[in-house]
Amino acid sequence: MNNVCLVGRLTRDPETRITPNGLVVTRFSVAVDRRFKRDGEQTADFINCVSFGKTAEFVEKYFGKGQRIGLTGRIQTGSYTNKEGKKVYTTDIVAEDVEFVESKRQDSDSKPTESDIGDGFMNVPDGIDEELPFL
Repeated sequence: MNNVCLVGRLTRDPETRITPNGLVVTRFSVAVDRRFKRDGEQTADFINCVSFGKTAEFVEKYFGKGQRIGLTGRIQTGSYTNKEGKKVYTTDIVAEDVEFVESKRQDSDSKPTESDIGDGFMNVPDGIDEELPFL
């Protein structure tokens, strides 16, 4: 089975083009941190990705350099002959499903307050205990 799942940051803005037959193609690169640090410093792999069609349009519209992205897809290898006549081998991740990993950034001047963050629970008014079926 050829299945890949990545979470990382875009290293540059996505580049989109439309093929002669009208297919939208978006290429981007994702920096994915490695699990272990080398000499106390974090290392990362820089992975080339490509998406097609609606997924390509979504990536181009909503993602930019530095933004975290989560994706699932597959590894695709290929080759071509460059201008010097040498054969070049490629490995890309074809991103089939893409999603946001972080919420939209806040303005740098405004920091979240305790009321913005909350404790993750909904405020239930006093006096309605009898109406809640799980108490």
